Amino acid sequence: MMSPNDHSANNEHGCGQRLRAAREAAGLSVAEVASRLKMRSRIIEALEAEDWEAIGAPVFVRGQLRSYSRLLGLPVQPVQMASGVRPIEPTPLVPRTQTPRMQRIADQVGGRLVYIVITALIILPVWVATQSHVAGIQDTAAPLDLPADKLAANVAPSEPASTEPTTVVASMASLPQRHAAAAAPALSLRFTGDSWVQIVAPDGHSVEEALLKAGDTRSYPASEVGRLVLGNASAVEVRSNGQVRDLAPYMRANVARFTVSSDGSLAPVSD
Repeated sequence: MMSPNDHSANNEHGCGQRLRAAREAAGLSVAEVASRLKMRSRIIEALEAEDWEAIGAPVFVRGQLRSYSRLLGLPVQPVQMASGVRPIEPTPLVPRTQTPRMQRIADQVGGRLVYIVITALIILPVWVATQSHVAGIQDTAAPLDLPADKLAANVAPSEPASTEPTTVVASMASLPQRHAAAAAPALSLRFTGDSWVQIVAPDGHSVEEALLKAGDTRSYPASEVGRLVLGNASAVEVRSNGQVRDLAPYMRANVARFTVSSDGSLAPVSD
């Protein structure tokens, strides 16, 4: 059983000292650990020195601690608790304001009135043209009791058919476009694991910054995205213009940083 003095001494050891002691006990150097975790040596040194500012956002610190602990066979949760870095809370969902009932009724009545007016504008000209055509037929029809000689007198002689060729004039009006313009290229993200995301618009304002879960998806017009930072980037599938993009050129320590141009192409962030 651990005495109170031993327990107090154990609490004095931070997560960085625990990681260093476990690494040395396993006979591994900093370079070997960095090679196995595919991280830079300075990240390993920062973890053991508990220099969180050198690593970045808290979600990156917790991710690196998790990977390092698993490699050394240490329990993940105690190491993360000893670091003092708290997890990022999900963004609270705020319900939208409900539309008043009277406004919904007014919108429905207005829609029906518009439908009635449009229907009347279509039917009225057709009805007027039909009535004019029927009246013309009635005026030209001869009464049934008219004598044959008068009926023949009322019949106008038919004009001889014209032998001149008919001139056909081709219209120079432009044909209507058959297809609408293609939609602007979109950037879509699909998450197979938990990942911290930071999305910045071309003008510098924040579009989204949150911890997303496995199974989440996001889609943005390419013109609204200027720069992205993806934590745990290996668990994120990025599609641009309908094609899956390789994030390896933009990844460092499993964190991808890149920019998005207006045509949907990706480029590394310039230092």
